[in-house]
This record gives sequence, structure tokens and C-alpha cells, in this order.
Amino acid sequence: MPRVPRSVLPDGLFHVASRGVAKMAIYLDDNDRRNFLGLLALAVRAFEWECLAFCLMTTHYHLVLETTRQNLSDGMQMLNGDYAQGFNGKYERWGHVFGDRYWSRPLADEDELERICAYVMANPVRAGLCNDSSNWPWSACRVELG
Repeated sequence: MPRVPRSVLPDGLFHVASRGVAKMAIYLDDNDRRNFLGLLALAVRAFEWECLAFCLMTTHYHLVLETTRQNLSDGMQMLNGDYAQGFNGKYERWGHVFGDRYWSRPLADEDELERICAYVMANPVRAGLCNDSSNWPWSACRVELG
């Protein structure tokens, strides 16, 4: 049965995440992470997004994006599709890399933006990967967290 099409999201601020199929690792080494960040930079330029925060974990990632057009779906399709194709080629595997379509939720206001950015940046601390989010090399935030 075909899946229900995603409704067209308006422009604005979004918390976006995607997870590996069956919670598998989607980054097996730092080169995978660098490749993903390069593809993210391409998507940001191509779709005229602003990336306000990101955090790459082992099995998933979080993004906080600002869009000025209704193009989040197209950009995420490109990002996840290109990454999956490269990942499968590198590791000589086939099939899905991501468990499902990306998840996204619009952010209502600046307070919610700050709260979500803090949540995204705290991911590696909650997972026990570092003691302070500033020590995690695979995250960044451009929002002033108070």
C-alpha cells in the first residue's frame, strides 16, 4: 500500500530528524560524518535554507532549519537520498539506510526555537558521549542559548 503523501509544509523554522533503519548506525566513521555535513551544506545552498543547529549521533541526526520556501521535503529527499546512495556504495551494501521518511515539526516561536536547539545540542551528553555539548565535534548551534 502506498504511503500517504506528506502535506506541504509552510516555510519557517523546523526541527528535523532522521534515524537509521532498525536503529542501525548511519555513520560508521568520521568520513561518513564529514560526507553528510558536506551534503547538508549543498542542500542548504541549493534550497536556500539556514541551518541553525545540527547534531550527528551514531544512529540518527537532528537539524534545526529555517526555510523561506515550501521546499523542506524536496531538500530532505535530496539529502537523505544522496547520503544513502553514497553510504551503500562505500560499504558495498544495498537497501534502506534510513528507517522511514524524515521527521519534522514546525517551531512556533523564538522560545520554542531556543528550547529545541538546547535539546538538540544536549543529545550527546544525554547519550553519555561527552560531558559537555561543546566537546562534541559533530554538532553546532547558531542560536544564543540563554
